[in-house]
Amino acid sequence: MSVDRISAEEALGRLTDFSTVIDARSEGEYAEDHLPGAVNWPSLHDEERKIVGTKYKQISQFEAKKLGAALVAQNIAAHIQREVLDKPREWQPLVYCWRGGKRSGSLALILDQIGFRVTLVDGGYKAFRAALVADLPSLAARHQFRVVCGPTGAGKTRLLQALAQQGAQVLDLEALANHRSSVLGLIPGVAQPSQKAFDSLIWAALHGFDATRPVYIESESKKVGNVAVPEGLIAAMRASPCLRLDLPEAERVALLLEDYDFFVKDIGFFCERLAALTEARGKLTVQDWQTRARSGDLASVVQELLVQHYDPAYLQSIQRNFSQYDTARVLVPRDHTAAAMHALAQDLLAA
Repeated sequence: MSVDRISAEEALGRLTDFSTVIDARSEGEYAEDHLPGAVNWPSLHDEERKIVGTKYKQISQFEAKKLGAALVAQNIAAHIQREVLDKPREWQPLVYCWRGGKRSGSLALILDQIGFRVTLVDGGYKAFRAALVADLPSLAARHQFRVVCGPTGAGKTRLLQALAQQGAQVLDLEALANHRSSVLGLIPGVAQPSQKAFDSLIWAALHGFDATRPVYIESESKKVGNVAVPEGLIAAMRASPCLRLDLPEAERVALLLEDYDFFVKDIGFFCERLAALTEARGKLTVQDWQTRARSGDLASVVQELLVQHYDPAYLQSIQRNFSQYDTARVLVPRDHTAAAMHALAQDLLAA
């Protein structure tokens, strides 16, 4: 038998053709980003890579290669013992490493010798990443977006969740980014993905959608926390029809106090995040907000944040960047609750 090789561009369209997609890189490389759906079978673990790399630089390439070969053999043996013994002959893995070289090649060779039909990605993850980035603009352009607009607290995320629950195609960028897209949008204890991983998550979601059906998405800015929305997707969003959520101010405050309950529970953390607004709003204003928050008057602080900070900036940005905002269909939920958003989503999808 012989190992098949395919280009990264071909791999983009054939990921579901394989029984398992195997990333032979280390845990750290895999954590930064990996092919959609891939599992991690490190040929060398993070610490082992460091040891071999140090020997390569400080002693000799030959000695480093001997040590690397021993470690790779041990690791591949463990993977086969753990993962392969129950696999049928028909199991067909796709294997890759950083550049489609020794780490994935070693694993592929042994799997091939067992009798499995094995495929390698030419150029490995590096080539796949380049192909994915190149494919994203045209992939985004193939879809029909419906952009859910509305000021902070209007219930955009709740509406997207309700739409998804009812079978609509939803691209929730904030969920993919693990961030709520504002100075106060950091979610405690939840790390954001790398930029590469964020791009891959977006590509995988778009790739799985039906281009004949609309995709609902929120009117995000270019950045969601520390990650950037790909340019091709931003361009497609900004040219798409808009839906505008209208919710009374008091309902918006109530919604935010529910959705940001970690601030309610940890006023110290809330005050720490408010400090980031000092340059924009002024030291005295921020100190007043912090004092009132500590005294328990969180609702009035949230109300002023909406009126003085978020609303003016959002209106300017949405009118400047989304060409169809002025003709947006207005959506008015009966209140801020999940049940109201569910009813609104039902009406929207039935129209």
